[in-house]
Amino acid sequence: MFYEIEEIRRRRKKLGITQKKLAELVGVSQPLIARIESGDLDPKLSLVRRIFEVLGELEGRGINARMIMTSPVISVSPHDKILNTVDIMRENGFSQVPVIMEGTNLGCVTESSILRVMMTRGIDGAEEVRVKDIMDEPLPEISPNETLENISKMLINNPALLVVDSGKIVGIVTKHDVMRAMRERR
Repeated sequence: MFYEIEEIRRRRKKLGITQKKLAELVGVSQPLIARIESGDLDPKLSLVRRIFEVLGELEGRGINARMIMTSPVISVSPHDKILNTVDIMRENGFSQVPVIMEGTNLGCVTESSILRVMMTRGIDGAEEVRVKDIMDEPLPEISPNETLENISKMLINNPALLVVDSGKIVGIVTKHDVMRAMRERR
């Protein structure tokens, strides 16, 4: 593989990390990174390879839940009427909304759960139904440091994930957030 030394500075800056931070991650000194970037030093191929490995890891696997989550979390109460929930989902472009009460993750309302109640009760009959009567299982909870790779795996079988830090719900990650992160990395 061919490595362009000039790429190191450009990729480091795009990631928003300092020479010092890159040096720590590679296991060398900051002045050594500075000399490599300025062209004052012709480094060993093994060192260049290691620098590019670290940059690659930061560019791909360095994304975590905190970086892509939406905050604050818009939620509904188990006592809300379905019509109110439909309005919240439509106004915000959501396909699901968590059910949270006093900071506790109780469940989730999805487009599918709303359609199920409409099919069984009709549109008029569904208007008086409460969220607690149709909500699905609670959304899985993840740490703010959860990796993009694990988030993607979890979202295959879940509509969204709640980000919890020190017992407090601080954000939500959806499939849309993952796709947006992928698009913004280009």
